[in-house]
Amino acid sequence: MYIATMYKPVKNGQIIKVSLLLALLISLPRSIYLYNLFSDGNMDLSGDLVIDFTYRYVFFALFSWIVLQLNTNLAYLRFNGSTSVRTIILILTNILILLVFLAIFNFLFPWVTGEEVSERTRGFSNFNYTVLMVVLFFISRVLRLQIDQQESKLENERLKQQNLQNELAALKNQIDPHFLFNSLNSLTSLIRENKPATQFVNKLSHMYRYILQSGDSDMVTLKEELKFLQSYAYLIETRYRDRFNLNIEIGDNYLDEKVPPLALQLLVENAVKHNEISASHPLYVNIFQNNGSLFVENKIRPRTNLAEGTKNGLANLKKRYELLLKQQLTIRTDNDTFSVELPLTKEP
Repeated sequence: MYIATMYKPVKNGQIIKVSLLLALLISLPRSIYLYNLFSDGNMDLSGDLVIDFTYRYVFFALFSWIVLQLNTNLAYLRFNGSTSVRTIILILTNILILLVFLAIFNFLFPWVTGEEVSERTRGFSNFNYTVLMVVLFFISRVLRLQIDQQESKLENERLKQQNLQNELAALKNQIDPHFLFNSLNSLTSLIRENKPATQFVNKLSHMYRYILQSGDSDMVTLKEELKFLQSYAYLIETRYRDRFNLNIEIGDNYLDEKVPPLALQLLVENAVKHNEISASHPLYVNIFQNNGSLFVENKIRPRTNLAEGTKNGLANLKKRYELLLKQQLTIRTDNDTFSVELPLTKEP
């Protein structure tokens, strides 16, 4: 399953208006010619020239509508490939539409107007449709850009509102970090003789310090994130012992690459929360790198007594990747395995 960027379509009413206007503009020389004939009294409104003009105008308008729909909506709503592949397919499709329309126009022309298609008419039509195609291509880009900018503004406003709500929630739940650290230090001195308990408190203290510090950073190195994750895994292993195992296989050359803070911890926590952890079914979470991405995988064994969650964890992580890296998470559920692929970005 691939999580794709959602595009808002350009309204059909706007495309129709642009199509009719462009058809009129491309027909303008013929419109002036017809007007001069009519004003001089040399043409009847039922004449062949009016039929010829109407035929051309309808074809220009229909051609414009199809090309605009393709280049503003269909190419983005129906195709999720890379930009370069999409552009190549789009250009080839536009050329195909142009050739098909020219063939249909020339085939129907004698039936509608009662005149054969002369070489001059054929050449003029080829020129008009080619020019119109180029104009439509650029107008499509403008229309698509306008919609994307509008959506970007709306998304920024939504994010501002969300940030304000998060800041308010943080203020409501704010506590003095020094008080907590001092309390943890006091607890360590009380249980100094109990090495497992002391180590547990030290790991908890390291986790809390990392969470506070990462709040000021959009990205952290993989080395920092893994160090924090090992502290978190120690707490989980203390609870579940040999029923939980975290296996990390990442080369040293990847440790300077960056991820959003708490990204790995969130995925491991998600696995712990949603899967059975027992002596008969221990939970194994594997983290490894492949082809410039980080993978977090675990077997799917749903808990029978799963508590209802907020379902905001993965959604939050997806949003952070979209905003910070302009990339998408890839989530797969194949062969009873839950897998999340995290793109990596190297430290500048």
